[in-house]
Amino acid sequence: MTHRDQLKRLLLERSVRFGNFMLASGASSTYYIDARPTTMSAEGQMLVGQVGFDMVRESGLEPTHIGGLTMGADPISYAIAHRSHLEGQPIDGFSVRKEAKHYGTGNRIEGGLDLSSRCLVIEDTLTTGKSTLAAIEALREHGVTLVGVLALVDRSENAKELFGEIGLPLLSVFSATELLEKT
Repeated sequence: MTHRDQLKRLLLERSVRFGNFMLASGASSTYYIDARPTTMSAEGQMLVGQVGFDMVRESGLEPTHIGGLTMGADPISYAIAHRSHLEGQPIDGFSVRKEAKHYGTGNRIEGGLDLSSRCLVIEDTLTTGKSTLAAIEALREHGVTLVGVLALVDRSENAKELFGEIGLPLLSVFSATELLEKT
C-alpha cells in the first residue's frame, strides 16, 4: 500500500462524515470532510508530509514557503516543511490569519516571508476557493510571489478555474470523487 493509499484510508476513517451539512461556502452537502483529525494525527502528519512533498517536488513549482489560512492549512504546511528538510530540499512554512493581530507585532502573516519568497498556498478541503482567496490577497499585499495552490481534498466546485483565472495552478492530492469512491 502506497503512502497515498494509506492517506486515503486515514481520511476515510477519521475525516469523512455523511449526513446533512452546511459548508463554509453556504452550500449544503450530504458529506463533510474535516481533514484536521487526519492531518493533526501522528500518522497523518507523516503521510501528508510525504505525499504532499512528493507532489510539490514533482510539480516543478519550486516554492520557498508553503502555508495558508490558519488553522486548516497549518498541519499540512508544517508536515510538508518537515519532510522537505528531511529530503534536503527545505521549504519553510507560514500561516495567514483571517485578520491582523491587535497586539504584539500586529502581523497577519507569520513565517519569515520576504519579497524573494515563492509561496505555495495550502488548503485542507477546497470547495469554491473563496476562502483560499483571502490568503492569496494577504500574500499579494505582502509582496511575495505566488506559485500555486495545493489542496489535500478538492470538492471540484470550479476552484481550478477560479485559480486559473488569476494564474495559479491547482494541485490536488485527492478529488472528493476519488476519495469517496469505493476501493
